[in-house]
Amino acid sequence: MTFKFNALYRLGAWGAAACMVAICTLVALQVTFRLVDALLVLVGLSRLGFGITGLSEIAAYLLVGATFLGLAYTFVHHAHIRVTLLIGRLPSALRAWFEVFCLSVALVLSVLLSYGLVEIIRESLEFNDVSSGFLSIPLWIPQTALLVGVVLLCLALTEALVQTLRIAIREPGSFREATASDDSETH
Repeated sequence: MTFKFNALYRLGAWGAAACMVAICTLVALQVTFRLVDALLVLVGLSRLGFGITGLSEIAAYLLVGATFLGLAYTFVHHAHIRVTLLIGRLPSALRAWFEVFCLSVALVLSVLLSYGLVEIIRESLEFNDVSSGFLSIPLWIPQTALLVGVVLLCLALTEALVQTLRIAIREPGSFREATASDDSETH
């Protein structure tokens, strides 16, 4: 299946990768600072006391970004776990309509989540909500990353639903799963 907005999904994946690299970099810096302090104490010198304040809080928000920004990319590249034990045994025509149903449910739930996230972001902006940890991070920042990831997933689900619906109506006997790759598709 070919997705027209693959570039957007790839951009989300790059955002997720950037979040993961940022987590790794921050943790590596924190470990390095602690090692330097331990070595200084070992040789009888005083500690430098360098550290990253609020590292666990920052890492948690980056992990949210990494998780949600990568949703659409993993969906269109067949990396979501799917239980196909039941639907794999159905005839192609029935399987196509079952896939339409499943994609519709997933899309409705994702749209509802998006709507809820918009409301949460609106409230965070209205009340100037900040995190309660060491750092006062405005909550709308990680919430926006979450929303962008879910909206990208909604777009990917919509594309898959439209294409699956076309197949289910026109030629249900030729149906392959909505996230099955085309042989001609390059990743």
